[in-house]
Amino acid sequence: MSTEEEDRSLAKGRKNGIKTDDSEAEEKKNTTGQAAADDDQNGGGASEDDQKHGQSLPFLCLAALGIVYGDIGTSPIYALREAFYSHGGIDVLPANIYGVLSLIFWSLIIVISIKYLTVVMRASNNGEGGIIALVALLNPWKTEKTSRRYVLMLCGLFGAALLYGDGTITPAISVLSAIEGLEVATPAFKPYVIPITIAILIGLFMIQKRGTAAVGTLFGPVMMLWFAVLALLGIYGIAQHPSVFAALNPIYAVHFFQANGLAGFLVLGTVFLVVTGGEALYADMGHFGLAPIRLAWFFLVLPALLLNYFGQGALLLENPGVKQPFYEMAPSWALYPVVALATAATIIASQAVISGVFSLTRQAVQLGQLPRLNIIQTSHESYGQIYIPFMNWILMVATIGLVIGFQTSSNLAAAYGVAVSMDMVITTILAFFVAYRWGWFPRVAGVIAVLLMIVDLSFFGANLFKIPEGGWYPLVIAGLVFFVMGTWRRGRELVAQRLKDDTEPLDEFIASRDADARRIDGTAVFMTDEGSKTPPMLLHHLRHNRVLHEQVIFLTVHTEDVPRVPAADRLRIEDLGHGFHHVKVYYGFMQPINVPVALRFAGEFGLDVDIEQTTFYVGRETLIPTQDVAGMFVWRERLFAFMALNATRSTAYYRIPPERVVELGIQVEI
Repeated sequence: MSTEEEDRSLAKGRKNGIKTDDSEAEEKKNTTGQAAADDDQNGGGASEDDQKHGQSLPFLCLAALGIVYGDIGTSPIYALREAFYSHGGIDVLPANIYGVLSLIFWSLIIVISIKYLTVVMRASNNGEGGIIALVALLNPWKTEKTSRRYVLMLCGLFGAALLYGDGTITPAISVLSAIEGLEVATPAFKPYVIPITIAILIGLFMIQKRGTAAVGTLFGPVMMLWFAVLALLGIYGIAQHPSVFAALNPIYAVHFFQANGLAGFLVLGTVFLVVTGGEALYADMGHFGLAPIRLAWFFLVLPALLLNYFGQGALLLENPGVKQPFYEMAPSWALYPVVALATAATIIASQAVISGVFSLTRQAVQLGQLPRLNIIQTSHESYGQIYIPFMNWILMVATIGLVIGFQTSSNLAAAYGVAVSMDMVITTILAFFVAYRWGWFPRVAGVIAVLLMIVDLSFFGANLFKIPEGGWYPLVIAGLVFFVMGTWRRGRELVAQRLKDDTEPLDEFIASRDADARRIDGTAVFMTDEGSKTPPMLLHHLRHNRVLHEQVIFLTVHTEDVPRVPAADRLRIEDLGHGFHHVKVYYGFMQPINVPVALRFAGEFGLDVDIEQTTFYVGRETLIPTQDVAGMFVWRERLFAFMALNATRSTAYYRIPPERVVELGIQVEI
């Protein structure tokens, strides 16, 4: 951002009464307004942030290897094997080997290289990506329920829900497939594969509370070594049958479908395993920026993957009886080191998925789609490193249950792909409407969307046949999460409506209370929404205590449809007269909310707030499900009441000091 733009931004901030960044370091800096400029300068995306921290492009490419490409990078362990040996697989014949390799090659080119890295990742939400960020670009949260944008919002939320199923399957299939390599060395390890897998998974989830900062520094180098080994193993296999490169010709894929009919189409469901990490590319765009992700893909990841897949194909051409082509490519002396390295790579892939689920959950909570959860920041330097205890233990139980229930990675492969393929369809739809809304050559965007949809729907159609064999699992998980989201969203609407019905216009309240209310020293803060109604907690407080503080602040916290709100747009203050003020605080859906810090700096813009002399009045609603009031089914209202009761308290969520809080109980019928 230029100096002139910074000045305009800061001028706008001072005009509206703006805050600073949410940290103690930024507190001290902001006395000169510099923190606001810094935050504004770095609020737009990963590239500016990279420059701020002096991170070079090679360093970012290396880091992207460890986070972005863990899932797609471990697919060679099982993907090609499943195309031939999964349920209803095809015969290991030269024509089929060439056909499958051709499908793998063109899938990686079309889905990853073209769709995501060239098209979809242009839909950037201030530098951030992922399905929630994509939905937010349509700004659908307050639209009519019959509108197109509302329907698209529901599609996007269901797509987000699908990722929860994927978040449990990926660690299970990745680690299990790696440990199964021990069986290639000796069958004596077979009884220990599942116990070893479970032990690794338990250890993985147990260390989540410590954060990934220390381990994360090793992710990039380990994955670089992994991709180098993939390439070397592939070259070793290709040397045995160099003609395998003929599969680059797409005519082999066409002949494959012609020769195998429905069975050939079903193989698409296993070929899809090679691109299942595609969504991670888009979701992690904000961490590294587009350039490092693209460079890492085209110069290392794609060549390594292709060499390995073609090396496995060459091995099958030489020896059709091979059951584990990935491991059997390795020389006997290298087998145990390859298994160890594969285990490390799959743990890294699992870590990336778990962190992604944490990030997705935080975004959903910030946007009001899930109940408030305890979100712990595990790093002072990186906001993206968080830990959510509830989600961690749910993921651990579900992942271990999958390993015990499905027993082998081949069985798990039947459950894998349904959720991700449906997500890719939804992503294509949302990306088209974003392009249309932004006026990005609508006709060209339409043609591209149709072509990509043909590919996406082909994969999705093939994966539908997996539903009876395990594909039902991610759909059930997605349905449950989506239902919980809808119940929480609708319940909050009902509670807000009931509370508004029992209050009065704010201007009338201020006028009537100025003359007859007794005022005492200090500041009172009442949380409220954007409306013009008096906060119900304030009326409840007056009925019981019959006093008002000398200064009364109505505080509204907004979560915007952008990842980060610059400092110069964070805080707005409106003087309502008679000692009443309305303070509006704006955060992005990837920023922590800290109400005391925001209020502390309000003094720099004309509103002095001494936190030590401030009382925060927080409502604690007792929800009473009833059939007498129009709303949801009673059983669904009870579910909402249960979620509200067990949600993280607002004092912890907004980081309000508990010793400065007064809770007021109120009953609400829904």
